[in-house]
Amino acid sequence: DTEGVAFTLSRVAQRALKRWEAHGPRIITASFRIQKKKIKMKVIQWYAPTNDSEEENKPRFYSRLQHILDKCREKDVIILSWDFYAKIGTDNNGYEEVMGTQGVGEMNENGERFADTCALNNITIGGSMFTHKRIHKTTWVSPYHLTENQIDNICIRKRFRRSLEDV
Repeated sequence: DTEGVAFTLSRVAQRALKRWEAHGPRIITASFRIQKKKIKMKVIQWYAPTNDSEEENKPRFYSRLQHILDKCREKDVIILSWDFYAKIGTDNNGYEEVMGTQGVGEMNENGERFADTCALNNITIGGSMFTHKRIHKTTWVSPYHLTENQIDNICIRKRFRRSLEDV
């Protein structure tokens, strides 16, 4: 099978889990209780179509993702994670509000779709914000080690970015 997502949760996370929901074979969401009672944390885990996927699959996937994001309340903590198959690169021109310059390589088409989605929803691409050694940035290496990419990132709604920067 080429599609599917899941969560693996610690016992503490299992106790905090309020609900989860599958949104087709590529997206799953989970809502968690956090200490501030009026704020929810929603984790959206996804497995995006690759850059080489059928062209009609990409807009459908991002439309489904946007529909999920539209249902989230502004005050909720939103975290996106997993396989984006999106190279965002080091050039953040036009995307300064959602990404830093600490990516790898050059932005591809899926990277543009992903960065546009983050910009529309005030989400920061965490892996691009912090300085790391290149070996710690790359999340995919070709079988013969000729190509390295950073295609997985953890993202958080921008208003909560401050807490990430304090870590």
